[in-house]
Amino acid sequence: MLSAAQIAERLQEPASDEPIVITPRPNLKELRESGAASVDLRLGTWFSTLVASRAASIDVRDNSNAIDDRFVRTTYIPFGQKYVLHPHRFVLAVTLEWIRLPHDVSGDVVGKSSWGRHGLTVATATGVHPTFTGCLNLELSNIGEIPILLYPGMRVCQLFLHDVAPTTGTELSGFVGLRRPSLGNLRLDDFAEDLCALP
Repeated sequence: MLSAAQIAERLQEPASDEPIVITPRPNLKELRESGAASVDLRLGTWFSTLVASRAASIDVRDNSNAIDDRFVRTTYIPFGQKYVLHPHRFVLAVTLEWIRLPHDVSGDVVGKSSWGRHGLTVATATGVHPTFTGCLNLELSNIGEIPILLYPGMRVCQLFLHDVAPTTGTELSGFVGLRRPSLGNLRLDDFAEDLCALP
């Protein structure tokens, strides 16, 4: 695992033609002096929620009922404004930072414990694969009893980075994020389809 000081060093003076990129770049002096093993990430300006009244269910076997833009409400919240996350509600968001990892670095995204103690859980696909490029999707849930006001730009999670054993290729692997929240596609793989077909 890379220390915060090592992350700061690699952000300031890339060791290769394929650097770690975090834009906007964190305060490197603050990062070096933190003594941590992660870099904080901030909340972006886009939020997406599923509109319950428009979708009866999410069924990975029914492609005709796939969740698409018709079932999603996406909201832009400007800096200085707030998004209200009510108790027991869920919203997709993105990081403010645009990230690019080289082929020999992976990451893990974890919510900040200070937010967790106030009822806000922050998740993502958790693992960030080498060569990922884009903004990270964040899954935010208010498991508390009081509405939480979310402000774009606030620190909301932390990214831990790890060295990965070298591979033969440095080409992009398809792990590309977007600047807005994305639901992604759900489907059964062939193995699960075969199991579902059993009598």
